[in-house]
Amino acid sequence: MGINGEPDSRIIAAADECEQLLLKAASPKFNWIFADISWVSPEGISLNMRRLVLRGNDIAEHLQGCFGAAFLCATLGEGADRLLRKLQNEDMAKAVIADSMASAAIEQVCDEAEEKIRERFRGKFMTWRFSPGYGDFPLETQGDFLAAVNASRTVGVNLTDGGLLTPTKSVTAVIGISDKPINAARKGCGSCLMKKRCNFRKTGGHCGEKFK
Repeated sequence: MGINGEPDSRIIAAADECEQLLLKAASPKFNWIFADISWVSPEGISLNMRRLVLRGNDIAEHLQGCFGAAFLCATLGEGADRLLRKLQNEDMAKAVIADSMASAAIEQVCDEAEEKIRERFRGKFMTWRFSPGYGDFPLETQGDFLAAVNASRTVGVNLTDGGLLTPTKSVTAVIGISDKPINAARKGCGSCLMKKRCNFRKTGGHCGEKFK
């Protein structure tokens, strides 16, 4: 929440309340699929899924040297959205706290999903999560991405007419899988010795941003 120093007792009490409300309201889910990378061309990265072509220099750089990629969709569910809307109408301070917690919570869901992917590809090397909208990776990819993961049926995530994910506390991401070690700017947090005490992760980021 950007608080400098120790929060006062009122904020701690509100945070405790918001945590319990969010834990009760959220229904975290994730689904992922794997796709081989077929070829790379000026038109984009083609996969063994005809519906999905990844365009943009940044995603091409991110997947350099990878033989395939995992496509992940995770969400806290509609209940978390309803809670946030309710708090916005009743108490904006609690709404800010709950929203911050929900942002941290969806990252935890993604971390859990990434561990499942890591187990599936034990002995391989993984990049960090790269989402549509990062760099020049088009946000318009979301529609095809959700269709490929069958997100509407499996986790209840859809796309609004404006191109936004709903429920709002949802994430889509691409994780590259390689036979060879990946440099620090693209390596996944799960393999990092600093993951439990990383200042980047505390703010929802990653050190890959530092190196770009």
